[in-house]
Amino acid sequence: MRSKSSFFIIPYVLWLLLFVVMPMILLAVNAFTNGQGQVSLVNLRAFLTNGACLKMMVNSFWYAVLITGLTLLISYPLALVIAHCRHQRVWLLLVILPTWINLLLKTYAFIGLLGQHGLINQALQLIGLAPRQLLFTKTAFVIVAAYIEIPFMVLPIYNSLHALDQQIIAAARDLGASSWQTFWRVVWPLTLPGVRAGVQAVFIPSLSLFMITRLIGGNKVITLGTAIEEYFLTTMNWHMGSMIGVILIVIMVLVLLATSGKEQNK
Repeated sequence: MRSKSSFFIIPYVLWLLLFVVMPMILLAVNAFTNGQGQVSLVNLRAFLTNGACLKMMVNSFWYAVLITGLTLLISYPLALVIAHCRHQRVWLLLVILPTWINLLLKTYAFIGLLGQHGLINQALQLIGLAPRQLLFTKTAFVIVAAYIEIPFMVLPIYNSLHALDQQIIAAARDLGASSWQTFWRVVWPLTLPGVRAGVQAVFIPSLSLFMITRLIGGNKVITLGTAIEEYFLTTMNWHMGSMIGVILIVIMVLVLLATSGKEQNK
């Protein structure tokens, strides 16, 4: 039995080696070498002494916090409603459905909505308001990014709510707790694992967004993902681009550890 199970693991291990481990090794090699192929910390030193790079790192973290916060603010009530309504699978399907559409197509759809002659500005003109500059703004970038990430926050929170023992909630009500007290002291603590999983699923990808920053945020939103694209495709400085990629991975790992620590202690 063990030999058979090991045989089925081989394709998975090969996939990880070829498409996860090897790219990470190549990234690290490029990051810690110079143009002559010599081991060097020049790229790390250049990043840490470059004010623009440090500002992009802060921007990436700040926008990831905003996107995650907005996503959580929308997703938790939505998951709560779905968990208490009929035909839950239908509503979950509607939440998941946008993930089946290509990210680039969804982004271009928002360009059509937010553009100067888009549907939103046309609706504003119908009620007598002048067209507004909605596209290429920081607000538009955060809203569009949050919309794209919502399914990844809703699902883990819904799973935690769905697995919640209703007898615990009934006991809290019998002991005289109000609806708010029941939520804050019972429901919220018991669903924190789902919230943490949702935060990880949203915050970590939000750190490296670059296509949405270009198409929706224009030049007003600059992140580490944008910098990596510039170094790889424009300036062709793959060593510096790789170093930024390594730093981004380190930040992601630290965030993952920070949001998983409490669960591990339990």
